Amino acid sequence: MSYTAVIITVSDRCFAGQREDLSGPALSEYLKKEGFTLLPPVLVPDEQPQIEAALIAACESDAALVLTTGGTGFAPRDLTPEATLAVCEKLVPGIPEAMRAACLQITPRAMLSRAAAGIRGRTLIVNLPGSPRAALENLEPVLPALLHGLKMLRAEGPADCAAL
Repeated sequence: MSYTAVIITVSDRCFAGQREDLSGPALSEYLKKEGFTLLPPVLVPDEQPQIEAALIAACESDAALVLTTGGTGFAPRDLTPEATLAVCEKLVPGIPEAMRAACLQITPRAMLSRAAAGIRGRTLIVNLPGSPRAALENLEPVLPALLHGLKMLRAEGPADCAAL
């Protein structure tokens, strides 16, 4: 089953044209290889109202999966988790917990991630770090479980996990 995804890059510097967005394209390439259909990427500055608006618009596009990249750290302008929590109807804390656990095997800095994940309507939103390498290292170990979750969320299979 092919799902539709939107990638939102959250970065003041990329938005201002001072730095090239490398994470968004890296995630796009990975998701395409995994069979996803990509909607146009979105680039926003580290401003919570703009992040929230981009998340809501992506969910209203009926994307099954929205990935954000950037804004999950300790910097004062890192507000992606707060924006995500503000727009989600249900939280899915196990996803960022699993990402941190997997990435702790790579670097102790993984514990510093403030990434969040949740559901708005029929869309799963997952926050990823801003670097291409870290974004992929976080997504790869959880994607198989995300696919199962999307199947349930999109009502394309039984809601009973034991039946799958």
